[in-house]
Amino acid sequence: MEKKCLVINVGTASKKYAFYSGAQKLSSSHFEKGNGGFIVTHKDKEGKENKISITEIDFQNSSTKEIEFLISSGLIKDKSEINAVGFRIVCPGEYFNQTRKIDAEYRQKMKADIIKAPLHIAAISDEVESFVTTFPEIAIYGVSDGAFHATLAKEARYYALANDMAKELGIQRFGYHGISMQSVLRKLGVSLGKIPSNIIICHLGSGSSITAVKDGKSFDTSMGFTPLEGLVMSTRSGDIDAGALVYLMKAKNLSPDQLNEFLNKKCGLLELSGKSDDIRELIKLEEGGDEQAKLALDLWAYRVKKYIGSYVLALGGLDVLVFTATVGERSWIMRQRILGGLENLGFAIDDVKNKKITETNSEGEIQRDGSQIKIMVVKTDEMEEINRQLLDGKLF
Repeated sequence: MEKKCLVINVGTASKKYAFYSGAQKLSSSHFEKGNGGFIVTHKDKEGKENKISITEIDFQNSSTKEIEFLISSGLIKDKSEINAVGFRIVCPGEYFNQTRKIDAEYRQKMKADIIKAPLHIAAISDEVESFVTTFPEIAIYGVSDGAFHATLAKEARYYALANDMAKELGIQRFGYHGISMQSVLRKLGVSLGKIPSNIIICHLGSGSSITAVKDGKSFDTSMGFTPLEGLVMSTRSGDIDAGALVYLMKAKNLSPDQLNEFLNKKCGLLELSGKSDDIRELIKLEEGGDEQAKLALDLWAYRVKKYIGSYVLALGGLDVLVFTATVGERSWIMRQRILGGLENLGFAIDDVKNKKITETNSEGEIQRDGSQIKIMVVKTDEMEEINRQLLDGKLF
């Protein structure tokens, strides 16, 4: 009999669920705050959507609502049919750099580490606690979003801090979006027949990162100790001079918690544009002559371009450049913007192929014929990858 797994991906403002029987996804649900309220979108295995308005309490108790949905839709008769639950875990530290069963020790360590990345860890910790309290008999596992980056080159892993202090506090670069990287690499291996030696994967969404992959292993990545480092994101600052942060705290009399919330929620595209953190909306604003929207998009694309260039040098060349995640997969305009002017470096994008990939919501190669470097759009599926790791790991 096929194992039945429930996969949970918790964000700061949304919660995603997917239910699998073996490798087959039978349903998915997306709980989020909509215009004027909360909504949940259910999809069946054919992709048919059903949107339902829910209360804020329903959103807070999403795990209970999801189990109720699975029962009412006939996918299970009782919660006891769920063999395992897998949470995507975004948490710094060596302890969380592997998939583990979530027990009392795991939960305690997660709570203790909230100080490291409170906006990310707190939401996951709260959902885990809610699930354990409501369904104590169901085995749950934490699937690490950083485990893939355990192979980072030493020169990419460490900050220039005092060794004793860094070791005592566990401060080093961990990297995230590792589950997405594994999903993309798995697909590349199938489509190309093998995994090329030098790959750069651009995971571009509301949270964004770029990873250099050497012989199938993470070599360097833009996110660091927390998911705040690296690229400009929807509401996150990305890279910023540490001296500027010291000055900012003093000038605005900010506490560490206030600074953390500011850098995660009140920066990025949202504040650069002054209007939106959504790239689709910013493109429309730019087309209407909005200079701040143009600046936000230019800066965003420039940072992506810089990381790509630095990783080409670090890898000693490049075989494949991959775009994935919401923006990477769907925006031909931003892919074109990022690679514009890089033809002499081997990045020759085919405008017709690039647009068609977006128009048909598909994936594949978008480089010009005869180009030195393959440029590909690959759809990541983190939920599927989590389910695969649960099954392949033979944890239950």
